[in-house]
Amino acid sequence: MNKIAASRLPNGDHFKSWEVSETYSHELHVDINNQHADDSNDGTSEKPLASIGAAAAIAKPGTRILIHEGIYRECVRPLRGGTAPDNMISYENYQNDEVIIKASEIISSFSVSTDWRLNSDPFEEVSNDTKIWEHKLDPDMFRGYNPFCAVNILHDRLFIEYDKTDMTTYLNRRGMIFCDGEPLIQVPLYYQMAKTPGSYWVEANGQTVHFRLMDDSDPKDHTIELTCREQCFAPATPYLSYIKVKGITCAHAATGAPVPQRGALSLYRGHHWIIEDCTIDWSNGVGIDIGNECWHHKMDDAQILGFDIIRRCKIYNVGVCGIAAMFVENILVEDNLIEGTGWQKMELSWEAAGLKAHCCRNSLIRRNIFRKTIRADHLWLDVANENNRITSNLFLDGIEQREAIFIECSRDGVNLIDNNIFWNIEGRFNPDDLKESAGSAGWYKMEDPCIVNGYAVYGEGTDHLRIAHNLIGKCRSAGYFSKAVPFRLERSGRGGTSRDAEIFNNIFYECGEAAAKFPTKDNESDGNLYLNMPGGYLRIMYPAPVVCLDLKSWQEYYAQDMNSAEGELQIEVDTENYQMTIKSAPQRNLPKRWQNNSANYVRQIDDITEVDSYNLVSNDYSGAENIDVKRVPGPFNKLQNNLTLNIDPRILD
Repeated sequence: MNKIAASRLPNGDHFKSWEVSETYSHELHVDINNQHADDSNDGTSEKPLASIGAAAAIAKPGTRILIHEGIYRECVRPLRGGTAPDNMISYENYQNDEVIIKASEIISSFSVSTDWRLNSDPFEEVSNDTKIWEHKLDPDMFRGYNPFCAVNILHDRLFIEYDKTDMTTYLNRRGMIFCDGEPLIQVPLYYQMAKTPGSYWVEANGQTVHFRLMDDSDPKDHTIELTCREQCFAPATPYLSYIKVKGITCAHAATGAPVPQRGALSLYRGHHWIIEDCTIDWSNGVGIDIGNECWHHKMDDAQILGFDIIRRCKIYNVGVCGIAAMFVENILVEDNLIEGTGWQKMELSWEAAGLKAHCCRNSLIRRNIFRKTIRADHLWLDVANENNRITSNLFLDGIEQREAIFIECSRDGVNLIDNNIFWNIEGRFNPDDLKESAGSAGWYKMEDPCIVNGYAVYGEGTDHLRIAHNLIGKCRSAGYFSKAVPFRLERSGRGGTSRDAEIFNNIFYECGEAAAKFPTKDNESDGNLYLNMPGGYLRIMYPAPVVCLDLKSWQEYYAQDMNSAEGELQIEVDTENYQMTIKSAPQRNLPKRWQNNSANYVRQIDDITEVDSYNLVSNDYSGAENIDVKRVPGPFNKLQNNLTLNIDPRILD
């Protein structure tokens, strides 16, 4: 890998890391399973502390806190941070031990639930096999915070469009119940448990929970855990800096829906943190929060936001937002797996994504895997984003997903999306809204209703976007779609035009409606390879009527894609094992008049014409530098027929 080429930002500068070789002058040991452990100890390996919180209370700059294997049921509140890159405070697992901080507690007292009806109709019969249990919450377990009393939605509700939004999940309680590590499903009414195995319901006062296990078994035969804390690791005071968290799992946090953005692992407005080799498992709202937490906080010109590193983490099953980043700059997000985000189905709260950043600048997002994001974007850059590079990532299997990347109202600087693989963005829309035209009426319509979505990249009022050397496949609608937002003026003094996009040297494969839907003709495309595409796959949406063209007419009428090609190849992506195979296409037995015999129609891998490497990109998907000026379109320098490639981009060593 050429680390220099892989870290170059759109403005030509290289991402500057502040990391140095770490040195520590003092060590503290925490070992909950050691028979001699006590929070009054001095923290040596012979006399370790029993809780991480005890170590956090006495750690000073230059301290490494070594945490031994175990489950720590607490919320760690760092009291202070470090002072410089070479004088940090580190919280890390000892010798790769499995360290889990849980925001839940085990419960063992249950009784049969008898006082509530299990049917919506009093005369409806319910199976006698249905077994509902109840548990009365212990007040001592919920001192200061009872997530079963609080609903998901937090204090800023201004942006919710109530007429479009099912509020059920917003008004559910934040508390979760787990059986043997698997979550039960919350239902809003008691009787719904009769038809929902593996579910739970919370009484109005939040003091008693009722639940049904998946197989209607006795909870005494299982491990039942209830969330009782909002977060797992979070300072009590803001602005702490130079803290490292390594090799720790944060699980079962009862966070609410953003904003504010309060994660299971939280920086609480701090800066210069390193979070690496950590796992987030089942956070109700937010996984990790960095930046300013909320736009309602007062801002100081001297306040530092960003300069954080999130590396080699696994973020699983976060309800709304995997990584939330408010007003950040110079962040490095690399080699992470973010999977299963969005199960709360709150995309219309406008904070739902695998990674959601506001006003992100001079940052590098590389070699991450985003997969199975539910009703949310894999990556969302919201307003005033400049000089960011999104490179060598996998964006896979968006579930009911409108777009994989959403870049919103960013007008004054370049953002570069290069050498990524996008695969299977299935869209979310109401199929009933697709009205079939009778007879030939559909031939003469003048506008695209834009009902179908499912885009790899969606730009909304965003100018100067650069999309180069990507593989974009299986989008329900289009690989690229953008629209102008003329009346969103705000502090910039102008609306967004969605002009000056450059779509260069990409492979577009089997997109449902189009490769690109340009808002106007004031954008450029060239060097692309369009494979297995539908008719009219190159479009200009405004001014009306919509223009739907093939490559030949696109070149003729707009002088675009003059060095591009189209064709038929076979691409297979194994999204579970991160493998890809590309094959030459068999000759189809079509009548001669329907065969495309143009010189640049590609059916064989060896027939792909090389193009000039895009000027802002000097490496490929693997990080290899482009020694030659020429390379094939897409994220790889070279392609071979029927060769299976490992496309896991992460560097995990």
